[in-house]
Amino acid sequence: QVQLVESGGGLVQAGGSLRLSCAASESIFSKSAMGWYRQAPGKETELVARVTNDGITNYADSVSGRFTISRDNAKNTVYLQMNSLKPEDTAVYYCNAAGRRPVPYNYWGQGTQVTVSS
Repeated sequence: QVQLVESGGGLVQAGGSLRLSCAASESIFSKSAMGWYRQAPGKETELVARVTNDGITNYADSVSGRFTISRDNAKNTVYLQMNSLKPEDTAVYYCNAAGRRPVPYNYWGQGTQVTVSS
């Protein structure tokens, strides 16, 4: 059974930092593009950052320059380093694993709350 287990959320003051971690099942990690998404209250889920299995990254404009996504293939873990946090970053953050082989798949973690106080 595929699992994505997130950790690292919490409450932080504006300007502070947090690092989110997502440990994925070994069976899918190395072949998956890994992403972080977020959903704020009353808003749609949006892509925050994504890293492909060969290390190509992309970021939402709203977090570019503040957030960094990285993956450790030896640990089957993807990270999201969040710096210079703003109140508008407050959301539930979800880890995602997506790939195409042997069949297209898309898995989600349970989510972790990030709250940034002003």
